[in-house]
Amino acid sequence: MSSSSYWGIRLTRRELLLATLASGALLGSGVSFLRWLIDSPLASATTFIGRADSYDADIRGIILRGLNELGVTATHLRGKRILLKPNLVETHEGAPHINTHPHVVRGAIEAFLSLGAESVVIGEGPGHRRDTLEVLEASGLGSLLYEDRIPFLNVNYETGIQVPNRGGQSRLSTLTFPRVVQDVDWIVSMAKLKTHHWAGATLAMKNLFGIMPGLYYGWPKNVLHQAGIPQTIVDITATLRPHLAIVDGIVGMEGDGPIMGTPVQVGAIIMGRNFPAVDATCCRIMGIDPYKIRYLRMADQWLGPIHEGQIEQRGELISTVQKPFALIDAIPAHRGIRLR
Repeated sequence: MSSSSYWGIRLTRRELLLATLASGALLGSGVSFLRWLIDSPLASATTFIGRADSYDADIRGIILRGLNELGVTATHLRGKRILLKPNLVETHEGAPHINTHPHVVRGAIEAFLSLGAESVVIGEGPGHRRDTLEVLEASGLGSLLYEDRIPFLNVNYETGIQVPNRGGQSRLSTLTFPRVVQDVDWIVSMAKLKTHHWAGATLAMKNLFGIMPGLYYGWPKNVLHQAGIPQTIVDITATLRPHLAIVDGIVGMEGDGPIMGTPVQVGAIIMGRNFPAVDATCCRIMGIDPYKIRYLRMADQWLGPIHEGQIEQRGELISTVQKPFALIDAIPAHRGIRLR
């Protein structure tokens, strides 16, 4: 059965027809058809889980397979300019559970270029360290990018562009993004599979905090924290509209993430075009109930589905890679979020 998609949300031909018929009544009521379409229980999304037991695996091949399963082909990427946004937070060399691993970033670079992308640039603005280059070098990513001649952009100091806040969940009326988001065709969040001290989990959506320039939002992005972490996670995702999520779950972090936790071997790369669906799938892999993560509950049936029955799973089953992450009862954001 054929399907159509928008923002990574998929509708069958029958469902699209029903939605189109319904739109006539909605126009008269003043309700946005697109908003109704995203809110509709008909909406579904696809995620992909690829098995990768170590960082020596064929990560390029896994990402290529994931793109194919998600319906992303050379036709979509030929001639496109790609921005990869990894998760770089601390300067702990040899600690593969803190930052997006360099081999995962390299795998994505090679995959996009092999499908005809015109260029790939890496952009990041760490919130915990002002010296981004120190984090870049200590993570091992700096030398890899030098070898591959891939440019890196420190978005913390990029001139910003101010746009209306399309999410409307926080008190912020506008959001300021680095100018590079206007210069690229695809924005890819390359997150790390981690617990989080304040949000419960940090995945593809929370990773977008690092694209917000420190010049405007401070360190560690204090303006966003003060406006509400769950609210601004949703606002940024709704306004930026990123194109793809690739989550490094080969080695994740459990316990007191996103920095002080301990490594946990999962052996998976999770991908998708709909960010709430990707993050919900990641939560289930971690043994976390996505409905107990506030920003996902806020995004559900608006930015995308988080109900397991509305997410088509490609590649590995969740059960084959699921590993309940350690949670800490003393951390309020961890209480009561365990998947039952």
